[in-house]
Amino acid sequence: MQADLSPVIAATAQWLTRAFPASGGALASVLCEVQARQAVTVAAWLRYPTALDAALLDLAGPGGSGRLDWVTGADAALGDDTDAHAWRTWVDEVVASWAACLLTDPELAARAVAALADGGHSSAAPAEFRRLVAPDAGDRSAAALLRHPDLLAPVAGLHQDQLLDRLNPGRTLIA
Repeated sequence: MQADLSPVIAATAQWLTRAFPASGGALASVLCEVQARQAVTVAAWLRYPTALDAALLDLAGPGGSGRLDWVTGADAALGDDTDAHAWRTWVDEVVASWAACLLTDPELAARAVAALADGGHSSAAPAEFRRLVAPDAGDRSAAALLRHPDLLAPVAGLHQDQLLDRLNPGRTLIA
């Protein structure tokens, strides 16, 4: 299946790297962006596993970054110049939330990458997501904000239960 989720992946990864920027220079920025893009790709492929799902997304639209901006306080920085950031309309809130979950939990990320084999995106090899599932010290340093569980908690918490349901269908919650 060749569903074009690239606009959603690009916009959502850009939103994550702007909300939780790299700490360091140009190399750190690239490493941070790669990790965000890998997390968003896995999340998007899990969220939209078939060509029909991707077509419905194309028809309905992803929803934009409005709620994410509000949750992280980025809406105040935008001011009245929201037209200058048209790419924000391509941000998918659920994908961003799932990506945040994956970035803060390597074990969950590994399970998510393994679950891709069940969808229409099975051509991806797990090695393509190494920086997501097995980040080295350089990756962690470059993306310190992007992988910080406390900072990402408001975003991750928005749709974490849906991700867990997707990865563990029929799970029971223990109270």
